[in-house]
Amino acid sequence: MSQNTHYQESPFVILAEQALRTVQFPVDKAGQPPSGHDNAITHKPKLSEQAKPGSVTASVLEAIEQSNVPAPISRDARVKRPPTPPRRYRDQARRLVDTRALDRTAWLSIRQSGIGSSDAAAAVGLHPYKSQLELWMEKTGRQSGNAEPTQDEQLTSPLHWGQVLEPIVAEHYAQHTGYRVQRVNAILQHVEHPWMLANLDREVVGNDAVQILECKTAGIYGAKLWKEGVPEYVQLQVMHQLAVTGQQAADVAVLLGGHELQIHRIERDETMIDQLIALERQFWDYVEKDTPPPADGSDSADQALRALFPQDNGETLDFCQDAGLSQAFSDLQRVRQTLDNAKKEEAKLKHKLQQAMGTATLATFPTGSLSWKQSKPIHRLDIKTLQKDHPGLCADYLHAHPGTRRLVVR
Repeated sequence: MSQNTHYQESPFVILAEQALRTVQFPVDKAGQPPSGHDNAITHKPKLSEQAKPGSVTASVLEAIEQSNVPAPISRDARVKRPPTPPRRYRDQARRLVDTRALDRTAWLSIRQSGIGSSDAAAAVGLHPYKSQLELWMEKTGRQSGNAEPTQDEQLTSPLHWGQVLEPIVAEHYAQHTGYRVQRVNAILQHVEHPWMLANLDREVVGNDAVQILECKTAGIYGAKLWKEGVPEYVQLQVMHQLAVTGQQAADVAVLLGGHELQIHRIERDETMIDQLIALERQFWDYVEKDTPPPADGSDSADQALRALFPQDNGETLDFCQDAGLSQAFSDLQRVRQTLDNAKKEEAKLKHKLQQAMGTATLATFPTGSLSWKQSKPIHRLDIKTLQKDHPGLCADYLHAHPGTRRLVVR
C-alpha cells in the first residue's frame, strides 16, 4: 500500500484488531509459556477460536478468516487520516427543513409551530415593538405575522430593506474580518426542546472563536437603540440561536443609517440560556393550552386586545366579588385621577412660561429650552360642504370602516 493511499478500515478489521489486543496468552512467573503451551507462540490459534464460542465476536472473526481479509495493519504503520472536521452543529440541533424550496406560506407555517430566534424577546416580554399577546395570537393562528409588504409598501418597509441589505452586510463583514461565511438554508430545531427553532442569517465557517453571523440594519430612528451597544431584544435573539445550535459565540453586524457598519461579539452565557429556555417554555405553554398571556400595557398589547375581542355582546359582568379585579379597577381610578391632576399642573406651568415668552420664538434655561413657533398652514377638506354640493361624487369615494371598542371609566 502506497504512503499516499488512505487506508479504508473494514468494520470487521477493526473488530479483529480489538480482539487481538484483548486476547491474553497464559504465561508463568518468568514470563514464559507454561508447560502444555509449548506451541502457544509457534502456533497461534485462530482468532475465532480465541473468542467465546457462540458469541457475536466469534462469528465476526470466523467470517473474517473465511473471507481472506488481509491481516490488520497496526495503527502506527497506517497512513494517518486527516482529522475529522468539527460538526457544524452539535447534537443539540437538527435541520428541521431545507428552506431553499420553501415558499413564503410554507415558511410562515413552519415558524408558527415554534418559537424562532426573532420571537425570543417577545416570548419573554422584552421586545420593544411586539408583546407576548401579539406573538401568542400569531402562534395560535388568530393573527398573521410578518405580512409580505406590497410593492408600494416596500419603499418604506424596514423588513423589506433588511432582506435586501442582508447579503451586502454579510459580504462586508467577511471582507472586514477575513472570515468565511455561508448560508445555512435550513430551519434548525433544538432536539431537547422541539418548540425552539432558529433560522440563521449566516454561519462562520472554520472559526473556533465565532460560529454565527446575525445581520442587522437600522435606520435613522432605529439607530438610537444601538447607542449603548447591542439592544436587549437582539441579544436575546442571538442567545436563542446559541441555545438551539449549541455554538459558543456569534457576531452581530449592523449597518447603521446606511453608512456605518458595527460588529459586536456575543458569547454564550449558560445562565442566560437557562433562564431564556424556562421563560420561553412558559410562553409556549400559553400557546399549547390556547390561553392568552397577560397583557403588558404596551401599544402592541392594546392592538392585540382589540383584534382578540373586536365586538361586545351587550352582556354585563359583575366583578364585585372578585377581589383582584376590584382592586385593579380601584387602582385604575386612582391612576387616572393622578394623571388628570398632573395634566392640569402641566397646563398651568406651560401657560406661565408662554406668558413670559410673549412673541419670542425660543427661551433657554439651565436644564433645557422651549420653542414656541407658528406651524405651517394646514389645508383641510370641507367634507360637509362637499357632501352638500356634490352628494353623488362623495358617495363614490366614501368607505365605511368598522367601529372600535372604547374603554370608558365611570
